[in-house]
Parts: sequence; structure tokens; C-alpha cells
Amino acid sequence: MIRIAIYSLVFALLTSCSATLFKTESHRSAITNSETVSVAETPEAKIDTIALGQCQFLDGPIDPESYNNAWDRISTQFSMLVPDNQRVRAQKSWYVNHPKYLSRVSKRAQPYLYFIIQQIEKRNLPLELALLPIVESAYDPFAYSHGRASGMWQFIPGTGKGYGLTQNWWFDGRRDVYLSTHAALDYLAYLNKHFKGNWLHALAAYNSGLGNVGRAIRNNKKQGKPTDFWSLKLPKETKAYVPKLLALADILSKAKPEESVWTAVANEPYFVRIPTESQIDLSLAADLSEQSMQEFYQLNPAFNHWATAPEGPHYLLFPIEKSETFSNNLSTIPLKERIAHKRYKIKPGDNLSSIAVKFSTTVKLLLTHNGIVNNQITAGKTLLIPVPSEKRTAYSKSNQQRLAAKHKTKRKGNRVSLKVKSGDSFWSLAKKHKVSVRNLASWNNMAPKDPLRIGQKLVLWSKVSSAKYAGLMNQQQKTKKIHYKVRNGDSFARIADKFNVSLNKIKNWNKSLSRKKYLQPGQSLTLFVDITNQL
Repeated sequence: MIRIAIYSLVFALLTSCSATLFKTESHRSAITNSETVSVAETPEAKIDTIALGQCQFLDGPIDPESYNNAWDRISTQFSMLVPDNQRVRAQKSWYVNHPKYLSRVSKRAQPYLYFIIQQIEKRNLPLELALLPIVESAYDPFAYSHGRASGMWQFIPGTGKGYGLTQNWWFDGRRDVYLSTHAALDYLAYLNKHFKGNWLHALAAYNSGLGNVGRAIRNNKKQGKPTDFWSLKLPKETKAYVPKLLALADILSKAKPEESVWTAVANEPYFVRIPTESQIDLSLAADLSEQSMQEFYQLNPAFNHWATAPEGPHYLLFPIEKSETFSNNLSTIPLKERIAHKRYKIKPGDNLSSIAVKFSTTVKLLLTHNGIVNNQITAGKTLLIPVPSEKRTAYSKSNQQRLAAKHKTKRKGNRVSLKVKSGDSFWSLAKKHKVSVRNLASWNNMAPKDPLRIGQKLVLWSKVSSAKYAGLMNQQQKTKKIHYKVRNGDSFARIADKFNVSLNKIKNWNKSLSRKKYLQPGQSLTLFVDITNQL
């Protein structure tokens, strides 16, 4: 009779928890931070587990759509136990001491949060995963890390391609809000299944790779050590990664409405996905939806240049209140008029590659629009070139403009521009100019492992003094220091043109002179001239 009573109590407790924890087999692991609790355990053991407070109950309305604030919707469905250990406390302390950061990132999540919550719930995954983009990217779809990870969910190129995220000249699916969310949840579900329902192992693997976590588990088993997340020997970043997520969940679950730093997000759909059927100029799409380019890019961050990709995906995301306006206006624009064209007369020495670079397009698109079969073009004939309808600066979040904006940022040190030559690498260039590899890559919106192209332009900031740097350049770039005496009719521009140097360099070399004043005959200018580049 006692055993029957115990079984009855267990059944009642498990049933009451089913709304939050036991949606799927994978959720059973959420009641422990070490190993999955087996359903074959004794009833007495199961009661002890529940008595420890590891089974969490929903507070408030059960219908998730009945919440006004999306953060409340997820916080009442959290299912992972947050241990009181030093690693979690350290992360909680950082977040609590940086309330402006939480306010900022929770506001940045506004356009995406409802969609992410909806997809997590459809898959019966833990709602803590809605906080993962905070840990990964601070909810920034344009985030790019030193490890070549991109987008809100921080996919590296290989994993992104493995989960269907196209990456080409026009488009990077890792930054696509819709596609990357589906891919991330697919990947997380796979990792959870691989680790037999242990979400902490799955999250660690999402950060550092399935192989690293698998090896750490096997090594602990060989040494007779526990294999829970907290006992594994993992990379430093990964050891902090999981505690960050748990710390955020704990802070959000205990946040008082009147004191919360979490920016409220409406618990309702924010955007819709609308097909375009063809390539379209991004500026035109923004105009048709009556949005600024900045607003447009918020939901469409995946496009690298001025238009959607010729071969798709042929859809865009729009705020619900703008969707009807866009659809109605788009229907009035024929497919052939959705990107602008320019006629270009082919010059001697031209080839399709150089023309494509000149007009920010691709050889493939030139071939398609001009019916060219064998890549052969003839000087004097005309090509139809797809071109942006606005100045390139209008496409403020294109790869080119994001890089230009970064290069305008004021930094300490001397700004140096250079072209990549054969044999150059981030390591060799960083050593040559006495900067760190990571900084050099970051200054150019790249990662240290990204390949460099011959002729590619890079910018760096050197802390070497101007005089020493000029000497360094004199030695390494075959330059000659000369003192030029100003003559009648000379100007800064004329001298710059004569010696194939830039106005800015002349200004830096001669800081005592002002470009606003006229040069006087007899004045002396210091110049560093490339002796291999003179006529």
C-alpha cells in the first residue's frame, strides 16, 4: 500500500510539472544540471529530486499568448535549474552591475523576440534558448566574431552551410533573421539529442563544438571523474558561456516589474515574410514599404550589397504595419524594373571581372543580363549593367559601407592604409606594422582566419610614432625621404599628384603647415616618395 501511495504521489507531481518540464524527452534533462534523470529511477529517488526544487511550476496564466510582455512569457516557462556556484554568481554579478547593458540588449531584441519564442515553443525546447542570442551576439544580427562566427546566432561558415545557410557575394544566410533562427534551433535540438537530453552539454557544444565536449566527457570517464558540465575540462570561454545563460535566466525570472531593467517587448508578432519573386534593389524595397534604409536593414541584415541575390532567396521581412503597403506597391513594379540598369561601352583592356568590380556586381549577373555564353566581350560594344538606384552610401549596412564606417572611427595611433601583396597574411602584416593580429582583422571587419586577397585594401592604426613609422616605411617600402622646395604655382594637390602621394599623407608629414593657407615659394616640405612609382 505504501509503494502504491508513493507511485500515486509521483504521478501527481509529474503531471503537475508537465506544462513546463516534460514537454518532450529532452526536457527531462532540464531538471538537473549534471546528467539526465532516468525514468527508470526508483520512486523514492524521483521524489527526492522534486523535493530539491528542481521541478518548476508555471505562475500566472497558462496560455502563453495571454502575456503582455514577451519577457514574462518566457520567464514563467524556464525549466533549467540554476545552481548557486561561483561561476554563475560571477556572471550574475556582472549583469546586475551593468543594468544599462541589459536594458540595451533587451530593447535590441524587440523585433525578433516573439518570432524566436514562437519557434522554440513549436519545437518544445527550453525557453531559456530565447536568451542565447544575448550571450552570442547581444541580439545584434550584424555581429561578427574573431572566430569567423556571424549573425545573431553566431554561425561559423561550415556549420552555417551544413544547416542550409547560403553564403555568397550577395547574401549571408547566417545574418538572416528567419533562416538563422530555424538553423540554430535545428542545431541545438540535434546537439541535445546527441548528448542524450543533457542541455548543458548541448549548450557547451554549441559554443565550442561537439568534438570538444565529447572528448572532455570521455576523458573524465577514463579518469573516473563526474561527467556533468561543471566537472568537464573545457575552453575558458565555454566554461563561462553556460553560466552566462543560466545567470540571465535567473535574473529575468526574479525581476520585479516595477524595478526591471528588461525593456518590455510586446507579446505579439512584429514582422511578416513577403515574397518578391525576383531580385530587387534594397533602396527600392525600402521606398515601397515607406521605411528608411536603417529601418529596412533591421529585419533584413543578410544582404551584402545593394540588392537581393539574383538567385534568391526571393523574400524580405517587413513590420506588420508596413506589409500591406509594400505588397500593394510592389505589385505595380514589373519584374524587369526592380533593379536599375546602365549601358556601358566596353573599353580596350576591359574584362568581365574588372567591369563587375567597378559596378559592384558579379560576372554571373553580367552574363545573365547580356546573354553572354563564353565570357568573351568586344571593345566598342555595349553591356547592360545592373546598378544601384542610389549612391552606395545610401546602403548603409552593406559590407562596403559598414567597413567604411568602421574606418572612420577615431582611434589612438597613426592611421595607415595598405594593399595586400602576394605572400601577405594577417600574421606577417601585424608583425610588420607592430599591431595585434586580432586588432588588424577586427579593424577591417574580418576574422584572423579569413583569407586575404591580393590587391585588397586594409586599414590599421599603428602606435609607432609618426617619425619612427615614416622611417619604417622608408626602409620597408623602398621610399626615399626628400625635402621639396615649393615653387611658383605649386599647391598641395599639384605636389601630391606629382609625387604620387595623397594629400592626407603630405599633411601628416608636415603638421606645422596648414592646408587652408597658400603655399609660399621657398617653403620646404618633407615627403616620403616611393622611388619605384615615379615616372
